[in-house]
Amino acid sequence: MRKLKIGMISFAHGHAKSYVQQLSKLPEVEIIGIADDNRERVQKWTTSISYYDDYRELLQTDADAVIICSENVHHAKLTIEAARAGKHVLCEKPLGVAIDEMEQMIAVCKENGVQLMTAFPCRYLPAVVQAKLAVERGDIGEILSIKGTNRGSLPGGWFLDKSMSGGGAVFDHTVHVMDLMNWFIGSRVVEVYAEADTLFHDIDVDDAGMVHAKFANDVIAVLDTSWSRSKSFPFGGDVTMEITGTKGVLSVNGFAQKNEVYSDDVMKAQWSYWGDNMDEFMVRAFVQALLNDEPVPVTGEDGLRSTEVAIAAYESVRAGAPVKLPAGKQ
Repeated sequence: MRKLKIGMISFAHGHAKSYVQQLSKLPEVEIIGIADDNRERVQKWTTSISYYDDYRELLQTDADAVIICSENVHHAKLTIEAARAGKHVLCEKPLGVAIDEMEQMIAVCKENGVQLMTAFPCRYLPAVVQAKLAVERGDIGEILSIKGTNRGSLPGGWFLDKSMSGGGAVFDHTVHVMDLMNWFIGSRVVEVYAEADTLFHDIDVDDAGMVHAKFANDVIAVLDTSWSRSKSFPFGGDVTMEITGTKGVLSVNGFAQKNEVYSDDVMKAQWSYWGDNMDEFMVRAFVQALLNDEPVPVTGEDGLRSTEVAIAAYESVRAGAPVKLPAGKQ
């Protein structure tokens, strides 16, 4: 059996831990190295996996692909260098922090014959998968509007440093559900209006926002993006959509497959998620696409389409008015 050789670049983003765990379960994958300039945060995994303090050394190996989980501001540089080294890339979301750099990431990957996949595991949540099938069957007719939420707890660290993250909660939490909206609606966002502020925490970036989007096919959407979950909240965040169609309404709760847990040790209610692991299915889809020489299921263009809405949201906040997106760029 042919094995796909994959390297990990940076564990700055917490999702890297989950991805390496899921890769370790796949017999068709060999994790050939972890590159991170902070050895302490990867020490748990580098007892059995080769360690590189310089990602460029990992790119010189015979890895087929890399997974990038760095701070957002480094996504473009790392992806472009990986592509020029002939490596396929799975890049953590948001794909980049500026339109031009994301376009360059996509272009360089194509020029070098490698695939670029954006890490959008929410596409693999059971409720989302079933909802997509229901929409495709026409169960609710044509989509008229979507109301979504992606509310989480304060992440801390470099996420609160705009120079490293690109923005606050609006940037961090627009992209996941906006990708789902793009995927369900199948049309381009052409106009964005947003409100954002810092309401819940003493930080230098926004922690709350409402993002309104108008699509080219006249569907309208609104998304509640925030770091509003308190430390005492039972679960870290949510992914929900209420999809209104010409024949009915479909409610989607991405993390509803859970048990309520009451522990005297913790002294607060907790939710224990028992549903399928979205990271597992996303990583497996990336691996199978490369092994079968098929297109990856979530592209760099998908990453760009969702991130451009978050960028436009901040432009709208600054302008205090709706912002048109450059629909001519495909």
